[in-house]
Amino acid sequence: MASTSPGYGITIRVDGPASAQPVSEITQVISAAGAAITALDVVESVLDRVVIDVTCDAIDAEHAEAITAALSKNPNLNVRKVSDRTFLLHLGGKIEIASKVPLKTRDDLSRAYTPGVARISQAIAKDPADLRRLTIKRNTVAVVTDGSAVLGLGNLGPGAALPVMEGKAALFKRFADVDAWPVCLDTQDVDEIVRTVQIIAPVYGGINLEDISAPRCFEIEARLRDLLDIPVFHDDQHGTAIVVLAALTNALKLVKKDLANTKIVLTGFGRVGHGAREILDLLPITEVSPEEFLNKKFDSPVYTQLELEDYYDPKNGGEFDKKEFYSTPENYKSSFGKYVSEADMYIPCHYWSDKADVIITNDDLKKENRRISVIADISCDIAGPIASTIRPSTIASPVYGYDPQTQSEVDFMNENAIAVMAVDNLPCELPLDASEDFGNELIKEVFDSLLLEDTSKMIERGSETDLNGNLMPNYTYLQDYVVGK
Repeated sequence: MASTSPGYGITIRVDGPASAQPVSEITQVISAAGAAITALDVVESVLDRVVIDVTCDAIDAEHAEAITAALSKNPNLNVRKVSDRTFLLHLGGKIEIASKVPLKTRDDLSRAYTPGVARISQAIAKDPADLRRLTIKRNTVAVVTDGSAVLGLGNLGPGAALPVMEGKAALFKRFADVDAWPVCLDTQDVDEIVRTVQIIAPVYGGINLEDISAPRCFEIEARLRDLLDIPVFHDDQHGTAIVVLAALTNALKLVKKDLANTKIVLTGFGRVGHGAREILDLLPITEVSPEEFLNKKFDSPVYTQLELEDYYDPKNGGEFDKKEFYSTPENYKSSFGKYVSEADMYIPCHYWSDKADVIITNDDLKKENRRISVIADISCDIAGPIASTIRPSTIASPVYGYDPQTQSEVDFMNENAIAVMAVDNLPCELPLDASEDFGNELIKEVFDSLLLEDTSKMIERGSETDLNGNLMPNYTYLQDYVVGK
């Protein structure tokens, strides 16, 4: 079964008769439905009814609906409202503009705005170098998109891209204290995008290109770098490529391999693959053809970037046809096994369809001549095309080991282990881990007291009232409030 995710977190308000122990019934129904409970809050408790907010993580939207439906079928429970926590988070947007200076008096206004601000404008006109010193330019980034490649969702347009750009701007502020602002352009014409960014560039200290489809993104970035005197960064290329470099250098250290004679194989020619290639080209690593990679010996580090036809063959034995592969990938079989015995490290940056043949099977990794010892999986399809990618990495544990013999996770320092860095959406791992830990502690420490005997008096101590609506001893101080004094 697929894992639950905070991205599909919901809060369900449920009420039921106090005599029916609704908390117990709610937890049983939700657990049976396969959701991860992250919070239980008693909103209201009166003589005959209890109102409860239960928060849980679902697998997807359909699973969330199934959870709600299961609760509704219980005759003792009444579902009042269901709130999607992700949508609630985005209500009204995620970022705002705040003043860095006080604007409390006429004196403040006269210096921050007119007439005092005129002196600053004159100073910048006299010496353009003062623009960075006297404005927000030096610490402000434009997060620019045309909405043509939003996450992995496709060409959704600039409006649908805005929530993602807001999120990126929020990350800039939270983790680097850099002010960023989303710029979503209603055009996908390369010339128009380049010219627009060039026109607005005086306001910004850097340009972060985001979610622009390949190959247009490569031309846009290259032209802007030539035109502008500020940094131009394409997140999907260079952000991912930086992760690739980190994976490469750290993983090789962990498995005690020297870069000097390392052979690296790379799949994917999109934005991520292009960025990874750029990073490899910055290092003392030589690109070679797939044929050279398989058939020659090298005394220095090399890499090869594979096209689809380099690691997929038609099942009928004919010629490779890229259009046919995209439309009917099930008609092709993986031939990647030959690289398993020649490469030290594999960096998957490709898009994979679940209709396509898996790229590396566990049998491939069990072979005696297997040379691959490091996999930096940027695509991160869990239990998908690469047998060793059994879970995403976490911030706390960025590298884990995979044992092909047992098909299980082990210490990456084990002799036969493959060191795996599976780069999913790492910022999401923090709430994910927190949710899982909370759920585990809830099950371990609380559920027995709820469902069986409350030997520790935990529920008694935490309950405001008994089943008859009378205040419990710990809450008798509320009696005056209850009777309206």
